[in-house]
Amino acid sequence: MKLFYSLIILAFTGTIFAQKGIEVNIPEAKNPILPGWFADPTIKKFGDIYYIYATTDNEMLASGAPTVWYSKDFKNWYNYIMEIPSFSAKSITNFWAPDIVEGDDGKYYLYFGNCEIGCNIYGYVSDTPVGPWKKLSENDVPVISNGYPRENFPSLDAQFFKDTDGKIYGYWGTWVHYNGGYAVGELKKNLSEMVNSKNIPLEQTPEPFEAAYMMKKGSKYILMYSGASCHDETYNVRYSYSDSPYGPFTPGKNNPILSTNEDQTVHGPGHHSVLHDKDDYYIVYHKHDYPMTRGGMARQVCVDRMIFENDSTIAKVVPSSKGIDDLVKSNVPDDIAFGAKIKASSFYHLKSTQYDYEYKPSFATDDNNATMWKAADNTTPQNLIIDLGSQKTIKRIMTQFEFASYYYQYKLEYSDDGKKWNLFADKSKNRTAGSPMIDDNDVRAQYIKLTVFGTEKMGLYPAVWNIKVYSSLFDLPLPLQNAASKNLPAVKSTKKLLVDFDANKIQGNAINKISNKGSLAGIFTKSGDVTLEKVDGIKAFNFKNGAFTLDKAVPKTLAWNGSYTVATWVKNPGIPKEGEILVSWCDRNEFGLANSYNALAYNSGNYGAGVHLDGHFDMKYTKVPEADKWHFIVLTFDGVVEKVYVDGVLDNSQNMLLSSAIDKAKIIIGASDIGENFSGFIASLRLYDYALKEQEIVKLMNESKPK
Repeated sequence: MKLFYSLIILAFTGTIFAQKGIEVNIPEAKNPILPGWFADPTIKKFGDIYYIYATTDNEMLASGAPTVWYSKDFKNWYNYIMEIPSFSAKSITNFWAPDIVEGDDGKYYLYFGNCEIGCNIYGYVSDTPVGPWKKLSENDVPVISNGYPRENFPSLDAQFFKDTDGKIYGYWGTWVHYNGGYAVGELKKNLSEMVNSKNIPLEQTPEPFEAAYMMKKGSKYILMYSGASCHDETYNVRYSYSDSPYGPFTPGKNNPILSTNEDQTVHGPGHHSVLHDKDDYYIVYHKHDYPMTRGGMARQVCVDRMIFENDSTIAKVVPSSKGIDDLVKSNVPDDIAFGAKIKASSFYHLKSTQYDYEYKPSFATDDNNATMWKAADNTTPQNLIIDLGSQKTIKRIMTQFEFASYYYQYKLEYSDDGKKWNLFADKSKNRTAGSPMIDDNDVRAQYIKLTVFGTEKMGLYPAVWNIKVYSSLFDLPLPLQNAASKNLPAVKSTKKLLVDFDANKIQGNAINKISNKGSLAGIFTKSGDVTLEKVDGIKAFNFKNGAFTLDKAVPKTLAWNGSYTVATWVKNPGIPKEGEILVSWCDRNEFGLANSYNALAYNSGNYGAGVHLDGHFDMKYTKVPEADKWHFIVLTFDGVVEKVYVDGVLDNSQNMLLSSAIDKAKIIIGASDIGENFSGFIASLRLYDYALKEQEIVKLMNESKPK
């Protein structure tokens, strides 16, 4: 089980690479179809409404809220956070690869994978496609348990298929190239138990990875699946076919049928489902974002046409940012803000070892879900001002913030001259998430101003995929409203030096207790073998097998996606491939998931610099600082990019969103919460709750150089 869970973690990891300078910023692009971070989409149509059930991505190993998107026109999508009861022993944070089945009883059966009390498929039932949901088992008995149909087989990524005779089959498995092939079984009539299950031999689905999906074309059963690696450009969609739901299956001759395109505007596509609408087929899948988040952690949902050459042959899918033609005539009027002139209080310019990319204000009015305006940093307030060109009637404003399932606090104002402002909608105390956020009024104006005051989660940026303005009201597909969050708004960074740990400031040789000279204050207590001595004429702590732990709680400004800087003067006599933690400030055991742990290390392995999950999602040194020499090592994170500097020079970087777990954490210098002790010299170490800029790092290096 432990090995399997490690494989699950590995499924989301990857190497750093730079995509080419590509065109993903086309106004009115139809891919991605959803404004946000979502993966593993299941597309369904119940009545006249389309639904997309998906994994909420870009946080703690894709462990976001259980949400559903719905639309009547397949163009304007609305997000809803579903009410799903937690397990008896633990709350639910994994809502992976959901699927839904409409039963013969008129009820809806929702299934998803979860690894919190064993990696299983669990089931829920509701009278509607959006809940509220009830457990199929009050005792949390899974519909498909881990190790079924074979010991240690991974029960994740389940998709269900209803045959023409009414029988419902399930197909599941991940990392199946290590686990002997996908599994297939039949749901009993109660839709809560799987029977007659067996594994599909590997040779029947060549080069598999995960995400099996069954459909039927004529008399042929088409078993589609995802191959290669989900974390890079090799991810793809393949298929095999059979005369039976159980096989044997014959691989398609033209595999893969969906893969990264030549200009990489569609990067790492996979984990799909299929919409059969009238006589047409559409493949709905996820792809990686651009600029790409480390390990493919921020995925987005796309759709393209899928064509059968015959009942057993799928033509190559041609993916693009343009997407598909409109499926349904929309009742939504024209967006009068589309292409309008726009300016912002600031915008983020991403400069790293991989990318040079601007999150421009104009991206907020380009009707493109691949682009967004993002403020220059995660401080508030920040604002956008839209110039409609002339005075127009404004009755509805719809704002799609970056994270659909976390609330933003904001205000909308209108003006005739761009100077004197009147209130359109006041959501400055808002605690309800949603995408889009819908605000109605009835005014005439030329200018609209959006001001963001705060966010639910620490470190989230004021950021908007799209803001749309309408001169008339229109009906919404469903009368749904998210429940208000019980969470207080995120605290704001103090912009201060929190920890100041400096050997040169120690009077005498007593170091069992050391006062923290930073704004966090508190006392560092020594444990193990650490001495204070002079080396190369420099006063420094000699860490042999010990550490210092601060008696103050890790501040909330370092929680979740909070920005930080760690700066230290250090000398490491020998550089092993593992361990050597200089400082840590998170609890890796609280969630046990990616990005929930933060530390700075000095080793030559894959997590030699920025540490986030025991070798996964971590950042190594491009050039390991030379052993037995003094170096100034700085790790920064501004909420978008993590960077490591060595002696004032940028060494490596990666795009990522953290989900730091700090509730039970301690700030530890010279080790992590499970050991991994540093063995060498530290002259000083500083920790800030904001990201220092490069020029500030160079200045600090010169000012703090030990003597």
